[in-house]
Amino acid sequence: MLDNYLLEELVTFAQTGTLAKTAATLNVTQPTVTRGMQKLESDLGVQLFDRQPNRLSLTATGKLAATEARALLTANQAAVDRIQNFDRNQRVLQVGATLPGPLIALQSLATQLPANVQLAETADVIDPTQALLANDDALIFTNHPLAAPAITSERLGTERLAVNLNQFMYQANQATITFAELADLSFVVLNDIGPWRAIIQDNIPGAKFFYQEERDALTEITKFSDFPYFSTNVSQFDPVLTTQLATDDKRVCLPITDNAAQMPIYACYLTAEKARVAPILKQAQAVWPD
Repeated sequence: MLDNYLLEELVTFAQTGTLAKTAATLNVTQPTVTRGMQKLESDLGVQLFDRQPNRLSLTATGKLAATEARALLTANQAAVDRIQNFDRNQRVLQVGATLPGPLIALQSLATQLPANVQLAETADVIDPTQALLANDDALIFTNHPLAAPAITSERLGTERLAVNLNQFMYQANQATITFAELADLSFVVLNDIGPWRAIIQDNIPGAKFFYQEERDALTEITKFSDFPYFSTNVSQFDPVLTTQLATDDKRVCLPITDNAAQMPIYACYLTAEKARVAPILKQAQAVWPD
């Protein structure tokens, strides 16, 4: 078995090109690296370096060895991460999402959830399949089912988009609205809205969007301006937005009827973890406003 520190030295040499830079990068002495590379050649029984006066370079075999060493180090670290994440998930049931709605709904149930449940603060999961397989999260909410054989995707419900328009706009004099009828308007929008961002940008012709990082900033802007803003059927679980909608008497809330404004929500988890996530799903399904 090859020692990790030897693999690290070889990979670092391949990246830096000299023993001096390798030693500096790894915070060891140059003789230590020299001995390490000699030991690695001995352990493998091959020549990894072409040694010329005042010049050391990798042979073709050395370049292949460096590539394989990098892959081994990456695989080793991934295995360590999976083990550590699995151990953590046995004690803490981590819940993540690719969009904020399900997290907002669950946060309203925080006192009713099992004590070991930890909800992510933001919907920042980029690759939900990898996050589940690596045990980064035990449960992830997405807007599409995941295809991996070891993962179960269970339909939770639908999140439905609405727009809040100034009551004196001509578009506000109707019960529902379409994306096309919102063309060329300017909207104030929260930055962290997951896949809704691409949907509104792709479906409202000529629209301008003023994205806000902070909820307080959006609230102030909408309070003192006529900019339209979006909400969904999940907004009822957001105490700030619920208050805003209840006190905003100069706007009307219109459901958007386009198919693209109706987003399916899936709860995804490792099939082997079904019993652990079942209590969370049961509570989420009971309150979801479908």
